[in-house]
Amino acid sequence: MAYSEEELYPGEKIVLNLRPHWWFFAPQAAALVAAVILGVVALVGFPNSSAVALVTGVLILIVLGWFLVRYVAWSTTHLVLTTDRLISRSGVFTRQGIEIPLERINTVFYRETLFERLLGSGDLVVESAGENGNQSFANIRKPLKVQNEIYQQMESNENRKFQQVGQGPPVASGPSIPEQIGQLDQLRRQGIVSQAEFDAKKADLLKRM
Repeated sequence: MAYSEEELYPGEKIVLNLRPHWWFFAPQAAALVAAVILGVVALVGFPNSSAVALVTGVLILIVLGWFLVRYVAWSTTHLVLTTDRLISRSGVFTRQGIEIPLERINTVFYRETLFERLLGSGDLVVESAGENGNQSFANIRKPLKVQNEIYQQMESNENRKFQQVGQGPPVASGPSIPEQIGQLDQLRRQGIVSQAEFDAKKADLLKRM
């Protein structure tokens, strides 16, 4: 199940859309393989025993159910990095998630054991301002790469904010020179401005054209 782009803000784009590393369901997969092998050995060793066949069949079904539950959890867990936020979503019937705006992220850490480094997996810890504090995300694929990408998007997001502030609202333009001369002439007719003042100001305005 892919992350829905309908949840994005206008102009927001997905940079990374990650599911957990396959090690997330490796124990369940190994147990399923072991149960199948055990079932085959039992059936070969006791071909005429219905009790053995029943027990091994039930065992395989239980382990298969365990694997499927874990696989569904894997397929519905997302860590999404966008141009504006870091988003975590998980669950099918009971959904849970967290969103961290990039401008609120202070530091990003990652942890890898030697074994996890060989697998290309690890944990990511995001330190942010606000009530949530530190958020830990386990079984992240290539956590160092994800850490670097988060920092790059934080910098890009900050640059966009500065550009928007620098542009500011459009400045309203004043009346044109011919309009100013017309307004000045109206003041002359009303006696507010003398003829000499009108001529001097008009000449000054005409020089600016």
